[in-house]
Amino acid sequence: MAVKKYKPVTPGQRGMTGYSFDEITKSTPERSLLAPQQRHGGRNVYGRVTVRHRGGGNRRFIRIVDFKRDKRDIPARVAAIEYDPNRTARLALLFYADGEKRYIVAPIGLKVGDTVISSNQAEIHPGNSLPLSNIPVGTMVHNIELKEGKGGQLVRSAGNSAQLLAKEGEYAQIRLPSGEVRLVRQVCYATIGQVGNLEHSNIKLGKAGRKRHLGIRPTVRGTAMSPRDHPHGGGEGRQPAGMPGPKSPWGKPTRGYKTRKNKQTDKYIVRRRSKSNR
Repeated sequence: MAVKKYKPVTPGQRGMTGYSFDEITKSTPERSLLAPQQRHGGRNVYGRVTVRHRGGGNRRFIRIVDFKRDKRDIPARVAAIEYDPNRTARLALLFYADGEKRYIVAPIGLKVGDTVISSNQAEIHPGNSLPLSNIPVGTMVHNIELKEGKGGQLVRSAGNSAQLLAKEGEYAQIRLPSGEVRLVRQVCYATIGQVGNLEHSNIKLGKAGRKRHLGIRPTVRGTAMSPRDHPHGGGEGRQPAGMPGPKSPWGKPTRGYKTRKNKQTDKYIVRRRSKSNR
């Protein structure tokens, strides 16, 4: 997929880039796989803002994506590659041999007319799903399960892939995009290939309006606030944070401060993610 540049008719379009949508083959979604989306503007059931800078944006429907790939040993034909406003990756619409239709995350190399299958004995081909125990070491995978039958939870965004490094006992070692090496049970399913839409990281929004279309509201810097509103606020003229480390509006450390508290799964992490990828 190529990145499209705009003629700078306005200042906001200077440097702005967008998608060319060359790989999209269908402009309207499959109606049977749509669900309504209820937006809350970052507010909880009491009406209080719990996630800041959310609200507005274009209206959108949820596409029901098959992350479980639990339709085993039934081949499916790729009918279309579609755009999904809710994620960075593209979706592939599958027509199964028994007549059912499902969406999956589209990997690189998957084209309209290809056949994919979820099976223990599936070929090593982009879009096929099979257990880690049957995938050769060194293969690039995505949509990886952490619990058998729960569905893929890891490596689902545009351009990402993980590599199967080794197998030992009932566990397999997988290197994730962050650089972390993690143990995953070999009975868990994963999908072959790298997630498509590689150029997503090269897109420049260029103007504030495109950010608002995504449902993201403006963010005010802490140094521009008063001391009562933010720990970084106050002072005559521009000032640094004026404290040992940057803080959130509520005084908690941020920017590199470790917040992981799930000690139960520490035993599955072979190597922590590298600092350069944080």
